[in-house]
Amino acid sequence: MRRRCPIIVSSVVAVVAFALLAAGCGSGGSPGVANVVSSPTAATTTTQNEAAVAVAFSRCMRSHGVPTFPDPSTIHPRALKAIAQHLAATNPRFTAAARACNHLLPNGGSDSQETAQQRRTRLADGRSFARCMRSHGVTRFPDPTAQGDLSVAMVQAQGIDVHSPAVLRVVQACLPASHGALTPAKVREALNHAGG
Repeated sequence: MRRRCPIIVSSVVAVVAFALLAAGCGSGGSPGVANVVSSPTAATTTTQNEAAVAVAFSRCMRSHGVPTFPDPSTIHPRALKAIAQHLAATNPRFTAAARACNHLLPNGGSDSQETAQQRRTRLADGRSFARCMRSHGVTRFPDPTAQGDLSVAMVQAQGIDVHSPAVLRVVQACLPASHGALTPAKVREALNHAGG
């Protein structure tokens, strides 16, 4: 159950933040940015629909036991993640409310809008990185799961010291094999959260 809560928070934050940004941005567009919607009426309608989704979701959350869930018109989108995480941690009704209200969100609140092709690409990039690691002497380096997940814990479970300078040099050499899926910043973040 604890694993589901971060996913719910991510879903809520992603969808509501997008709706808030869209509502705040209007249909004006900015110089140098391609406008995907060619009609101002269509853009306005899309923005209004996204804003309506955010309002409906906020009302639903409040009616299901999260009375301090922010109204979209009163919150900056960048603050939403922190607020949602705080509410998820402090209000025991947050998870149940999010489940009850997910039907209002696009894709039923699914946090992944990744297409099958994007999943295949992510998996191929992860496998490419793993092959590179093995070919550079980290022979027990695991492949990602079928879902494309590759965690520090999976690597450590193979007896690999993820903090070893030799391993870190190979990681650095193999980052290009991930075709951008892994970056030095992502690796640093993962290692900062790793035990050992």
